[in-house]
This record gives sequence, C-alpha cells and structure tokens, in this order.
Amino acid sequence: MATENKRKSAAKEVRRQFSMKMLVGDERMPKLLGLLLVLFSFYSLVAFTSYLFTWWEDSAWVEDFHFDVLFGAGVEAANWLGVLGAMVAHFFIHDLFGVPSFIFIYLFFGAGYYLTQGIPLRRLMPRFWWGMATMIWSSALLAFFFNHTEISEFPWGGTIGWAIVNWMYNLLGTVGILALLVFVMFAIVVWRYNPSFENLSPERVKGYFADMFRLETLTGAFSGLRGGSADEEEEEEADEEYDPRAASQAESPAPRQRPAPQTHARGASGNQLDLDLPGNNRPLGPSLSSLGGPGELEIAETPNNDVQSAMDEDTGRLNRTELVQLPATSHDSANEEPYESLTPYDPTLDLSAYENPVLSLLEPYDDQQIIVDREELEQNKNQIVNTLLHYKIEITRIKATVGPTVTLYEIVPSPGVRTSKIKNLEDDIALSLAALGIRIIAPIPGKGTIGIEVPNRNKQIVPLRELLASEKFRRSSMELPIALGKTINNEVFVVDLTKMPHLLVAGATGQGKSVGINSILMSLLYKKHPAQIKLVLIDPKKVELSPYNRIDHHFLAFLPGDDEPIVTDTSKVVQTLHSLTLEMDERYNLLKKANVRHLTEYNAKFVARRLNPNNGHRYLPYIILVVDEFADLIMTAGKEVELPLGRLAQLARAVGIHLIIATQRPSVNIITGVIKANFPARLAFKVTSKIDSRTILDSGGAEQLTGRGDMLLSLGGELTRLQCAFVDTPEVERVIEFIGNQRGYPAPFYLPEFGMEGGGSGTEGGTPRTVEDLDEFFEDSARLVVTHQSGSTSMIQRRLKLGYNRAGRIMDQLEAFGIVGAADGSKPREVMFSSDVELENYLRSLRRNQ
Repeated sequence: MATENKRKSAAKEVRRQFSMKMLVGDERMPKLLGLLLVLFSFYSLVAFTSYLFTWWEDSAWVEDFHFDVLFGAGVEAANWLGVLGAMVAHFFIHDLFGVPSFIFIYLFFGAGYYLTQGIPLRRLMPRFWWGMATMIWSSALLAFFFNHTEISEFPWGGTIGWAIVNWMYNLLGTVGILALLVFVMFAIVVWRYNPSFENLSPERVKGYFADMFRLETLTGAFSGLRGGSADEEEEEEADEEYDPRAASQAESPAPRQRPAPQTHARGASGNQLDLDLPGNNRPLGPSLSSLGGPGELEIAETPNNDVQSAMDEDTGRLNRTELVQLPATSHDSANEEPYESLTPYDPTLDLSAYENPVLSLLEPYDDQQIIVDREELEQNKNQIVNTLLHYKIEITRIKATVGPTVTLYEIVPSPGVRTSKIKNLEDDIALSLAALGIRIIAPIPGKGTIGIEVPNRNKQIVPLRELLASEKFRRSSMELPIALGKTINNEVFVVDLTKMPHLLVAGATGQGKSVGINSILMSLLYKKHPAQIKLVLIDPKKVELSPYNRIDHHFLAFLPGDDEPIVTDTSKVVQTLHSLTLEMDERYNLLKKANVRHLTEYNAKFVARRLNPNNGHRYLPYIILVVDEFADLIMTAGKEVELPLGRLAQLARAVGIHLIIATQRPSVNIITGVIKANFPARLAFKVTSKIDSRTILDSGGAEQLTGRGDMLLSLGGELTRLQCAFVDTPEVERVIEFIGNQRGYPAPFYLPEFGMEGGGSGTEGGTPRTVEDLDEFFEDSARLVVTHQSGSTSMIQRRLKLGYNRAGRIMDQLEAFGIVGAADGSKPREVMFSSDVELENYLRSLRRNQ
C-alpha cells in the first residue's frame, strides 16, 4: 500500500513538473506578456498625460493611500483612468523621475514589441540603459531649475531628481551642480554617438562653410540634411524592423539546437582543448597526467575585449585611415613648380561632411560565441584514436581547437609513423566520424603535428558587424583592409587588397560567393572616404550588385554617357576594360612625370604639395574592379575580355587598380594560365570535384569544405581555412541608403572614353583626318580582313604580329573609314568589301582625295 501511494505521488509530481515546463516553454506565453506590456504602455501614456492636468486634485488622497481606496471608499479620482490610473501616474512621476518618466512608456512598448516578435530581450538592454541614464540626468536637471528646495509643487524632476539635487546642493553649490550637469550631458552624447572632433580643425571648418554656399549644395540642401544628419532613433527603428531570424533560416536548413552538455568560451585566439587519450588504449606515448583526469577538458580562454567593447558602442563609427602627409621639400623636379601655399592637400575636403556608415546598420545576429560541446569533442576524439589504432597507428597526444565551422584536431604521432600513412586514411576517418568531408593537413606548416579538420554539428554565423568592430580592423593601417572572416582559431582575419594585389573568387553555386563579395565591398565602404577609392562593378546577372547604384556619386566609376553605373551589357564590359587600360596608361605617365614607382608615393607627394596640378597632376584614388560571373563574360566575349583583363592584372597594381573576379565555373578554359599567373590570391568556396579545387588552388581541399561560407584562401602559397563573414541583403541596402542620402560629388568619377570620337582609342588627336595619319599597317590589315572576310582584332594581332592595343586601334580606324562594320559582342565584324579589287580602288581614291 505504501509503495502504491509512493508511486502515485511520484507520478503526480512528474505531471506537475511537466505541466510547469510546458507552461514556461510555451511560445504563447511571451506573446501574451508582450501584448500586456504594449497595452500597459498605452495605458501609462493616457495616465501620465492626465496627471499633468489633474495632479493637484488627486494629490491629497493618493499620498494618504490605503487599500480601501481600491474598493471605492468614497474617493473620486480626477485622472482620466480613475483611481488606478492616478496611482500609477503618481508612482512613476512623483515618486520616481518626474516628467522624464514618459521614457518608461517607450521601454514598455519596446519590450512588448520584442516579445511579440520573438526577438531576445537582451537586444533591448542598450536602449534600457540609455533610457535610464537619460531619465536620471533629466530628472536632476528639472529638479535643479524648478523644485530643488521642496517637492510640494508639481514634481518636475520627481522624488529621485529632488533627492539627487538636494544632496549635491550642499556638496557642490549652484555653480558646481550646473557644471556637473553640463559635463554629464556631454559625456552621454559622446558615449552614445561617438562624434568625430576632427571636423573642428580650421581646414575642415573652412571647407565646410565653403561647401555651404555652393550652388549644388544649396539646391540639394533638403536631401543633404535628410541623409547627412540621420537621426539615431531612425537607425535603431530600422534595426528593429529587420528580423535576423529570416536570414539565419535561409542559411540553415534546420533550426540550430544547442546540446545540453556544453561549455561556453570566448577567445580571440580560439578555444584550444587538450584531450586525454583513453586509458585502455595501451601506452600511446609520454604521460599526460598534467592534463587532468580522464575526460577532463582544459579550456584556454582569451576574452576578446576589443571586439566586445566596440560592439557595445552600438552606433560607433569606424575611423578612416589618415592620408600620409610628407613635409614639403625645398627642391622640385624639372617639370614641377612649387606651390604658393605649403598647407598639405586634403582630398576629403570636397566632401568634408561625409560620415562613414555606423555599425548599428548591420545585424549582430545575437551573441555569436563559440560553443564547445564536450560530448561531441570526446566522441570525435575516441573515433579518431580508435580508427588510427585499427590501422596500428599510435599517437602520443591530441588537442582540439574549436572554430566557428570546423574543429581542428591536432595529433602527434608516435616516432616511426609516416605522415603519408595517416593522410591516406582520410576517407576511413570520415566514415568513422560520419562527417560531411574532413580534411587532413599532414603536417601542419610550422608545427610538429598533423591536423584533422572535422565539421561542427552546430555551425556559428560570423557577423560582419563583429569583424568591423574588432580592434584588428578598426586600428588597421592597411591601405585597403578587407575583413574576410574568422580562422579556425576564432581570430578575425583582415588582409590588405594592395598586397594581394588581385583576388580570384571561385566556388559552386550557392556556397557564399555573393555574400563574400558583399563583405569585401562593405569593408571598403566602412573604412574609406569616397575620395580615396572608386569601384568599377561588372555584373552580367544584373541583380547581384544592383543595390550599389545609389552611391554612383560617391564611390562608383563608369564610362561617361552610361545610363546605369553598374556594367551589365557585354559590349559595355569590353569598353570598360579597355577604358581601364587607358586609365592605367595615363596613371603610369603621371608616375613617370613625378619620378615615383608606386601610387602611394605619388599621392604622398601630391598631398605634400610637391606636384603641381597645372602640370596635369591630380590626386589618384584606388580603383577596384569587381567582376561577377566571369565565366559568362568568357563565354560571350572570349578574348576581347581576357586580353585587356590580363594586361590589367599584369601592370595595374602599381597604379592602384586592383581586380576582384568571381566565377562559379572554375574550369581551365575559364581560369586560364594568364589569369592564374597574375592572381596569386585565390579564394575558394566549396566545389564539386578535386579537379576544380586544383584549378583554383593548385591543390585539393576545396571539395571537402562544408559550404555556407566555409572557404580556403591561398595567399603566398599558404592555405588558410576561414568562415566567411555574413552580411544579408537588407543590411547592404541599409548601408547603401545611409551613404546615398548624404551629399555626393556633383558629377560621378568618369573613366576615360574608349572610342574614336574622343581620342580615347589610343590614336593621338582623335579620328585621323588624312591617310598619312593612319597606322602603317592600316592597308595591310584592310587587305587581310577583306581576304578572309572576317573583321577580327585577334586575327590582325596574330597575322601581323602586333600588340593587342595597336591591333585594336587599327580595327577602330578600319571602322572609321567604312571598311568593317561596328562591333557586335564577340562576333567578327562585318566586312563591307567583297573583293580585293574593290578594296584597292577604294584605297586609291582615299590617297587621291587626301
């Protein structure tokens, strides 16, 4: 009987706990609580507003409150919401912060909105702390001016404000209190908005006032004010409207679930754990007693304080890299004239009011910390050790480094074990771990260990915001810093595009190339001023890079007369590439005249006023050419695209023109030897075969990646595995809108015209007016195209053994004199003469008429 009662009581207790757990875990509970808070915010708004007009009538009975009042003990409330409304308003306004208590309404509404939308309340904490700080300061300020001696009148600052001022009055006096309140106000503004005081320099102030009275500034004043001084509250509301769950669900096919046994650790240099080998695996090496008992994990935590502190500054701006300023020298070159003014030139003065995008435009994607699942680590360790022992391979030590996507298990084999033997077991280890592709690094460069990379069950998103907020990116002195992602050691990986100097991005469809391109462009937009870089964007798909259309007067460069700043048409692509070669040649001429060898040296001399614009010198911004879907261009235009691109890749790095090319078809006919030779930096996302991996990286490994931003970077002959930074399309659009709403340059940055009319084809002086002005191979080229009935620049180049640029100029001359027709993509030009006799008669008439 006692056993039966005990069983029933235990069953009842289980049902009670189960019902409580269901009640707490029910997703309807937060929604109901959120609706209650939203209704209470509107209730408080009406009660507080009514209190401003009826406080005196209700003050007598509210201050002598007793519970009989709630049951209508002869009390008539003047508040619009009755007795309860008068009590709520009296508590918040009189007993707490006074009139600033209206901020509570905003906090109640925000908390209710977050709960109904399923957004974690911890994202509301920054607003809560700023609201509390503002209420405390405002209540003290109002109490100081209105009722610091007594609170019997209307409680402008509430009881708390009155208590603060009354205490400070005897301590600091009237002047001291006023000075302290002013200081606290400036402290809150600086801490909240992080204003830049560099604009207070005399040069910037002078340039700012000069900009104010320009015609284009006055005509666009409304749009400039609307975009340039965007209110922080509007930015925060934009953050609230965007739900990061949609992006994470799109990236992840299944909801991310965290296992119960886990240990949290944050580390700038990764999470390294020494794993004890099983005790029943025979003596596998030296004693590991220093690592603790069996199954224990030692976690080396290195808090990433610089990233966390920067992330706390929700609206912090990234400082631009200051230009190198050299002192003016007393001597000048033969073709240079000294300036009258020795003030260093600042190229940013034309847009002195320009502000870099703020970090709050990007999503933090919750608290992205590395999750160390002890059970998963132990299970993988045992599987690796048992698999190696099955093939009679003994190891002495194994250590795990947990990254956002994969975990690196470093093993030290026993003496006499060949590394190739372990390398050949890649498929067997993957089978035992049931993992989606593992990668064995035998050995790890610079270490006496062999690495086994195993994908994590719970992959972590690496937000771009976290990378841009890191100290490594913010304090970077690189010319063109790019935050690519995080390494296996959980370190922020930042590279300089000028050191690459070109980047080739390849990978299968849907593996993260577009996100990677956006991360690169966002890194540049957050760090640089429009005067320092220009972007040439080529997008055959017409939709990937289209959001950047709005910043055409800030960061984009394109051909004059183009309707769209983003190049999408194949014929325009060929013209743009040739135009870039003309820009490159012109820049080399400027460097030659300035007696320098690199763009940084040239700009440093120009900033130091050692180069005279009257001699043709100008400040040269970096130009970054981004080509998406390169394979489509090769299929449609072929050599017309590859040849100028190859010339840019070989020569353009010294004059500040850098190339980023992306393709989803990493085959040898797309990524040719010329491209590979001039693109030492290559970024490979997941591909379908080892052949594609060898085409991109000259080694395997890309076919073993897990996808969704997992990538390998080949730089300087070394492979680095990274998890690409994630930035979603709405975030990109918010950043573009923030930049586009600011005042831009009156005209975009135009590339040199490529064509006969403007002299941009390379022919000095434009269209030749006489036969003597034509190239000496003009007639031979005309006979060649008529004989073969094919107007092809590559044929002229090949048959007459000319350079591509010269062959292109001859083809333009043939078109100008009506021998061949206009260009039609990659097709040969139409030949207007059907026989050699007809051509000779035409050439003879040209000579006679001239």
